[in-house]
Amino acid sequence: MVTGIRYKYTNQNTAITCSTLYLNKITRQQENNGIMKGRNMGRYRPPAEKKSPYITAQGYEKLQSELQQLWVRRKDVTLHLSAAAAEGDRSENAEYIYRKKELREIDYRIRYLQKRMPELTVVNKTPPNPTQIFFGAWVLLEDDDGNKATYRIVGPDELDPPQGYISVDSPMAKALLKKHTNDEINVVTPQGETNYLILQVKYS
Repeated sequence: MVTGIRYKYTNQNTAITCSTLYLNKITRQQENNGIMKGRNMGRYRPPAEKKSPYITAQGYEKLQSELQQLWVRRKDVTLHLSAAAAEGDRSENAEYIYRKKELREIDYRIRYLQKRMPELTVVNKTPPNPTQIFFGAWVLLEDDDGNKATYRIVGPDELDPPQGYISVDSPMAKALLKKHTNDEINVVTPQGETNYLILQVKYS
């Protein structure tokens, strides 16, 4: 409702016309605002879930080694980039374009590691009950069809499916944590539900 509008016109028809025009203007503004809000909501993306800050001692050493190698590689790429830049027209210089892209990727990874590594907590202690599943455990599972698989619960920065390393943030790891040998679990993934029997738990 629009309130607080006064008219000083002596002609009643003129006053009504002005009021109608004003209300139409307000309506158009509200409709436009609604459209803009809809557009903004269409572009909205929920923030990604924060990754767990845990990592195994081996995983942390691997990140340290990677960071050192990246600095060495960066120095080499910078030299090649400078040499390519000296050759002339950069817009058609394939070597220059390739090296610039490579340097950008290296710098992105270095920045990530420099920010991420101080946030990490290294977990290297075996729990009092070695048959219970915690971070760092190796777990042997068997599904309903008799298929067996071994997984290790590690930090998200150590994820390596071919090696059986699964993130502590994954549905599988969440279902396994704090369970014991001979317990059964049900894991829900985008592919469906699967039941597993825990056959073995170890930490070495």
